[in-house]
Amino acid sequence: MKALKIFTLVALVAALASFTFANKSANKTEETKVEASYAYFKLVNDTNQKIRIHTGSGVVSLNKRGGSTSITCKPGRKIYTAPRGTKDKFIFKVTSSMCGKTVKLSKYL
Repeated sequence: MKALKIFTLVALVAALASFTFANKSANKTEETKVEASYAYFKLVNDTNQKIRIHTGSGVVSLNKRGGSTSITCKPGRKIYTAPRGTKDKFIFKVTSSMCGKTVKLSKYL
């Protein structure tokens, strides 16, 4: 009788553990899909002045005449100047047509 109780307890623990592992693997798959759904676009500073911009996730300094950075292409994200390290003047809003392309900063300044 005691052996039957121990066996039942072990079987119950094993069954509960299998459900826990299934949930963890499902969450990882969903996270990967979210990250993979976004592309990047390249922003090039083709002006004659060095500029700092706020990309929505941080501040980047772009050297004059050719400095560039890659930005996650999330339509609706707003790009600002950041001369003192914080958001300042609005430059442009990211659109889905920018994804995978090179965008020149002079077009928006």
